[in-house]
Amino acid sequence: MRNKIIAVLILLLLAGAYALLQPVYQFYSHKGDWPLPFWGFVSIEEPVPELNRVLDTKYQGAADEAIQKLKTHRKAINSPGISAAVAIDGKLVWQGVAGWADIAAGKPINPETQFRIGSTSKALTSTLLARMVQRGSIELDTPLQRYKLIEQYPRWRNITPRQLASHMAGIPHYDENTDWLGLYKTIALNTRFHDVSEALTVFDDSEVLFSPGEQFSYSSLGTVLLSAVMQEAGGRPYAELMQTQVFAPLGMTHTAIEPEIGITTPEAAQIASFYWRDDESQPVVRIWRDVDLSHRLAAGGFISTSTDLVKLGLGFLRDDFVLPATRQQFWTAQTLNNGEVNEQQYAIGWRVRDYDFADPVGVLFNANHGGVSRGAQSWLMVIPEFNMVVAVNINSNTEQFWDFGKVSVELVRAFLLARQQQVLAQQPSG
Repeated sequence: MRNKIIAVLILLLLAGAYALLQPVYQFYSHKGDWPLPFWGFVSIEEPVPELNRVLDTKYQGAADEAIQKLKTHRKAINSPGISAAVAIDGKLVWQGVAGWADIAAGKPINPETQFRIGSTSKALTSTLLARMVQRGSIELDTPLQRYKLIEQYPRWRNITPRQLASHMAGIPHYDENTDWLGLYKTIALNTRFHDVSEALTVFDDSEVLFSPGEQFSYSSLGTVLLSAVMQEAGGRPYAELMQTQVFAPLGMTHTAIEPEIGITTPEAAQIASFYWRDDESQPVVRIWRDVDLSHRLAAGGFISTSTDLVKLGLGFLRDDFVLPATRQQFWTAQTLNNGEVNEQQYAIGWRVRDYDFADPVGVLFNANHGGVSRGAQSWLMVIPEFNMVVAVNINSNTEQFWDFGKVSVELVRAFLLARQQQVLAQQPSG
């Protein structure tokens, strides 16, 4: 009897250690999950379902090429599913999907399938910030000491919203957080935060990394602080501001906060299952563990679709939604206190760069943001010269982000080449 009791106690201790250490391993190893259990793996069934939805018949040829590239890319990176959308000349022209939203249920990806978008959420927050700036409800360069919530956090009083939005405020990122209880919460990912100001407790006892504006250090927690400031400045909950000022005006009907663990809603039926892989060269995956990302909502907690992300990009290009002067400011790489442009060419909630798309497209300026989340990756790219937006999402992870994101370049080429051919065809001969 005694031996049985000892055996049970050992099993309980092992189970407790597993529950405690599994998320820690995931966090610090940057791997998808604990190497155990060995069960639960499924193969990605081939052939996978696909949908090639052409919304402008002038781009039928480009769409046919794009869906083939999307299918090839999904198989090359062994993602269960992939979704993409393209707008050009200011209108949505194509939606393409391939693969599975849920392998076990045999549920295909469709254009309304929602993905975790990770740090692409920062572009959403930036859009709200731009709208608030041009309405005068928040000032980018006024220190946070003017806000009541900062009375509790004197170490943050000299930071400005601009510095938070451009990662130059000195706020730590997740793995730099020295608030040990908060750090564990960002590792365990099982705590629900119902208000963005509550999420400040995750890092309110952490040391800052440097004086505001002195250096660049990417920080999702800085965007969380920014969202709490925006909430106070806007006089409404952050989530409500996002809905009324961004999502509703742009028709982003499939962008939302992921439901709390264990709570099923009718809307949740469109959320993809998220998958982890032991070896990304093999088409074998298993479901990711349940996580709650509410502590990072503004920085990496939204779910969305490729189509909704394209709508966001188109909105940012609309002069009646984001004023040209505001857009230029938000799409200008920010400078440190010493006058040097930050090392990542980071603007205000967006990265900006000139990219060589090769012949026949050439070099084009674009504003973009990517995101990596538990069992999902996201990419949004806006090319102002052609009023063009491309978004791509998957329900798995790749070792290197651009192994996933590079398909967007092929989509840009296909649709811009088709556009160029249309323009040439309309020119008078002789």
